Amino acid sequence: MSGPRTPALEPTGPHRPARRRSRRRAFATGAAVLALGIAIGLGSAWLAVRREAGIAAGPWRASLLAGSADADAWTRARVAIGGLLALNREETMYYVATHDYTGAALRSRCTYRVEGTPPPARWWSVTAYAEDFFLFDAPQRRYSVNGETARLDERGRFAFVTGPAAPAAPIVGETVPWLPTPGDRGLLLTLRVYNPEAALQAAPASLDPPRIEPVGVCR
Repeated sequence: MSGPRTPALEPTGPHRPARRRSRRRAFATGAAVLALGIAIGLGSAWLAVRREAGIAAGPWRASLLAGSADADAWTRARVAIGGLLALNREETMYYVATHDYTGAALRSRCTYRVEGTPPPARWWSVTAYAEDFFLFDAPQRRYSVNGETARLDERGRFAFVTGPAAPAAPIVGETVPWLPTPGDRGLLLTLRVYNPEAALQAAPASLDPPRIEPVGVCR
């Protein structure tokens, strides 16, 4: 009785069929071209998206088209890339800050004190995002500060601190909420204003912008 048949081995080395080498070269070339095309396409879309200026209120910028029926393809792409569900202006307004009040780019390794008056709206929140528009891996899943967690002082102003570690009270001068931003990455702060009053809807630049002030020296 004969033993089990041994599968035929595929020719290797100089005996490999020329057709297989040709197919693999064609596949590799096609994949490289496709990857290059995707990279160029995404890069051009990202550059176009980043060029949208919008309006400014201090270091905070807002798009007048996000969530609007008049939004063009690039605005919709910006919203998609940012991962934000942009509602219309009557429901929610979005302001994004990437720099502090001195004009320096925000970094997650730095500590900032954010202070301001609550915007004229039913509700508001400030969320910290990394430069890739993803949330930080923050302890206790503490991703944002809002109208409930940010207590008001006697002047009716709120304050909170962002940074990789909770600062000591003497550095800040008071006990305020801490918004963790671990690591060393670009930082974006997104202010969402829910059901803003009509005056702010009509003039988004009239927002009293929260001040973003660096505290101490970056780690």
